[in-house]
Amino acid sequence: MVTRLVLGCGTLGHAVLDALVAQNGDLKVLDPDDDRVETLRNEKIAAEIADVTDPETVAEAGPVDLVFVAGDRPAQNVGAAEAAREAFPDAYVVAYSGSDATTAQRAAIRAAADRVVDRATVLTDHVESLLEGESSRRARELRATIESVDGTLAVFMHDNPDPDAIASAIALAGIAESLGVDAQPCYYGEISHQENRAFVNLLEFEVRNVDPDEDLSEFGGYALVDHSRPGVNDQLPPETPIDVVIDHHPPKAPVEARFVDLRDDAGATSTVLTDYLQWFDRAFDEAVATGLLYGIRVDTHDFSREISEADFEATAFLLPHADTGVLSRVESPSMSGDTLDTIARAIQNREVEGSVLSSCVGAIADRDALAQASDRLLTMEGVTATLVYGFNDGMIYVSARARGTDVDLGTTLREAFADIGSAGGHADMAGAQIPLGLFGQMEEEAEESLTTMVRNVISTRFFEAMRGNGVVGGDEETEE
Repeated sequence: MVTRLVLGCGTLGHAVLDALVAQNGDLKVLDPDDDRVETLRNEKIAAEIADVTDPETVAEAGPVDLVFVAGDRPAQNVGAAEAAREAFPDAYVVAYSGSDATTAQRAAIRAAADRVVDRATVLTDHVESLLEGESSRRARELRATIESVDGTLAVFMHDNPDPDAIASAIALAGIAESLGVDAQPCYYGEISHQENRAFVNLLEFEVRNVDPDEDLSEFGGYALVDHSRPGVNDQLPPETPIDVVIDHHPPKAPVEARFVDLRDDAGATSTVLTDYLQWFDRAFDEAVATGLLYGIRVDTHDFSREISEADFEATAFLLPHADTGVLSRVESPSMSGDTLDTIARAIQNREVEGSVLSSCVGAIADRDALAQASDRLLTMEGVTATLVYGFNDGMIYVSARARGTDVDLGTTLREAFADIGSAGGHADMAGAQIPLGLFGQMEEEAEESLTTMVRNVISTRFFEAMRGNGVVGGDEETEE
C-alpha cells in the first residue's frame, strides 16, 4: 500500500484530490487552515489541522512514501518541502511552487523536493501521474538504491560503447552526483568508431577507459547501462554485485541487481534515462541532452526501427535543450583510411544468395568498420540482409543488418553461432563474437589461408541459418 501525504491543500492540491482518493493507498492531508480542513472532512477525506512547516508535526503522519506539497503560498510551500525532506528522507517529494513564487523560493523548493510543479507549465493530470504509477515507484527506488551506495558508483557501459550507452552512462552518473553520490562513467575496450569518438570529444564527455587488469576496489557500487549482466558484453568479473541495471534490450537470462529497469518497449536506453532526468527534475545540461538525443537517433536508426511512443516523447523533450549544430558535426566526421579499406574489401569479397549478402574482410584494425560496411552494403539494390565479418586479436567479429524482411537477425545469428561463440541483437541489427580457436594458431604469413577457412565456416553457417528461416532458397545465383 502506498501511503501519500498532502501538505497544504490549495487550489491545485484540491483539484487532484479526487483522483488521489480513487487510487489505492492511504491518503492524509495536513493543512493549517481550519475551514479548509473542515471542507475536506465533509468530502470524506482524512484531514488534520497542522503546521505543515514543522518537521516534527509532519513526521507524526508517517511512515510516508509520497509527499505532495500543494499549498497556494510559496513561503509555506518552501517550509513544507523542507519539513517533508527532514521528516521523510526516503520519500518522493513533489512540491508545487505556489502562486508568484520568487526565484529564491523556487530554488529553495527545488533543493528540498524531487520534483517541482509550476502551475504555468504543468497540468493537473500530469501532477497526478507524478504522484502515482509505475514511473513514480521506479524513481523512488532508483534514488534509494543510489543513495545507499557507500563510495563512488561505477557506471559501466558495454564494451566498445555506442552513443546510446555513452549518453546513458553520463546521464545516470549525473543523477547520482545530484543525489550526493560520486559517480564515474566507465567502459572496457575502445571507442574506435569515428562518429563515436567525435561524439565524446565534441560534447566533452569525461569517461574512463578501464584496463581489464585494473583493480576495482576503489568503487563502492556498480551500475550497468545498455546491458544487464556483468561479464556479458563487458569485462567485469561475472560475480560482481550490481546495484543498478537500466537497459532496453530483452534479457536472455535472469538479471540480478538491487534495482532493475528493463524496458524492451523503448528503442533506446537514452529514452529511459531521459524519463529519469525529468522525474528528478534536474537542470538539463546541453551536452547531456544532445548526447541522449543522439543516442535515441542512433539506436532507432533515425526513428526507422523499433521506435515507440516513449522515444518520440523523449525526443520532443530533449530537442529544445540540445545543440543540433554539434549533432551535425558528430554525424559528419572524417572517415579513416582503415574504414574505407574495410568497406572496399567488403564490396569486393561479397557473396550473395537471393537478397542476402555475406562478406569476409579478413584481418581488421577497427571492428567498428564492420558495422559501417554492413550498413553500406545494405543499400545495394536487391539486398535486404547483410553480414560482414573479420578477425582481430584471436576473435572473429560479425556485424549484420536487415531491412524490409521478416527475418529476425538476432535469432538467426544465435542459431548460426551460439554453439561456437556469442551472438544476439535486434531483428534488424545484430552481431556476434567467435573465438578463432585453432585457426588463430596459424602463422601470420598464412593470413590468406586463415581468411578462407574463416569464410567457409561463417558464411556457410549464416546462409544455412537464413535458409532455415526461409529467407533464401536453394537455387539462387551466388555473386562474388
